[in-house]
Amino acid sequence: MYFYAMQSTSFSIADALSNLQIKELNTMQKASLEANASNDSVVLLADTGSGKTLAFLLPIAQLLNKTKPVCQALIVVSSRELALQIEQVFKKMGTGFKITCCYGGHLRETEENNLKQAPALIVGTPGRLADHIRRGNIVTTHIETLVLDEFDKSLEQGFEEEMSFIIQSLPALKKRILTSATEAVEIPDFVGLKNKVEINFLTGEKSEALAVQMVRSVDADKLKTLFKLICTLGNRSTIVFCNQREFVEEVSQFLKDKGIINVFYHGAMEQQERDIALCKFRNGTSNLLITTDLAARGLDIPNIRYIVHFQLPTSQESFIHRNGRTARMEASGTAILLLAPHETIPAYIQPEPTEIELIDNAPLPSKPDWTTFYVSAGKKDKVNKIDIVGFLTNKGRLKKEDIGLIEVKDFFSFVAVRKANAGNALQHIKDERIKNKKVKIDIAK
Repeated sequence: MYFYAMQSTSFSIADALSNLQIKELNTMQKASLEANASNDSVVLLADTGSGKTLAFLLPIAQLLNKTKPVCQALIVVSSRELALQIEQVFKKMGTGFKITCCYGGHLRETEENNLKQAPALIVGTPGRLADHIRRGNIVTTHIETLVLDEFDKSLEQGFEEEMSFIIQSLPALKKRILTSATEAVEIPDFVGLKNKVEINFLTGEKSEALAVQMVRSVDADKLKTLFKLICTLGNRSTIVFCNQREFVEEVSQFLKDKGIINVFYHGAMEQQERDIALCKFRNGTSNLLITTDLAARGLDIPNIRYIVHFQLPTSQESFIHRNGRTARMEASGTAILLLAPHETIPAYIQPEPTEIELIDNAPLPSKPDWTTFYVSAGKKDKVNKIDIVGFLTNKGRLKKEDIGLIEVKDFFSFVAVRKANAGNALQHIKDERIKNKKVKIDIAK
């Protein structure tokens, strides 16, 4: 059994919430804290966007011991984006504990260097974590806490063998936390759950803040109708979901040819390409993201107004997860089904969505006010957000209000800059240095 009062740590939930700018925990998060306080096996079921990440990070932080310079907890996730999101939330909590993120798609050597001085917490994808364990980069002898976040998704993606190997490699394991946004998924025996406590906050219902509507297309391919819909919606943050990556690029190119700025995102892209696409969507360089169901989970992008199902979801679960990108927390949002003449509304969508009329000859959405700079320096170059702001205001002659969201990665950074001043700023900084380092700065492609 675990009792938080016995842990030798100075971690404070109140401080963490203050750092995250959260006034209080929701009911599900409180229930998770209570269940984890006295149980070694906890299964947490809750809807997408309900705050599951914090619901398991808080119990982990309370179990970590500052007197032990070893890895004490491991979080296994289904995607690199989810791993990065968890890492970001944990860092914002300000616990004082080191966290390292491990995932495929970038240099393993970078992670090996981060693992030399053992982090208290490691989060990563099954394949990369298993690889590090086999190579001896992750010392597992002191890991007592394991989280399988969205374990159903990891199983669905075929990571069962890697997950089994990881768990078998944890000789000191005492506590297991599993989370999912889906009910009735069988938990494999290799997870080793004993006397599990299940916390079920799944509602099976759409958010009260979510409106579901539909548009009927006279054309089977629906592309012209989608264009008309985007023009009708205007310049609002929108995700368009397709079922296959080939359609993602086809839809993106069609809209670009029509003069609509957008970015696309799918699993076959290189990691830096994915980073750029998501950054542009987050920072307002593009208000339209074309994607597969890869973006239906694990992405923390606030203020998404519309979800467009260009291709109908393959299941009720997919429908729920896609829609979970909008109407999060207190915000409202709208999900729109795009129906070809031969398509019908899936039976699980009740009541029947209201049909919306598109505006004939609606103007193109206005162009975004922001563009994105790529900077060839990041955390490993000891460059941070403050350095970048100082550089752009001093050398680039930008005002602070001309600088938007900044994202600093290990070896590069992205900066949103007001488009009207971007060209002039680039001219001023083309031969300048950041922290006495010559870096490449240009518009992110």
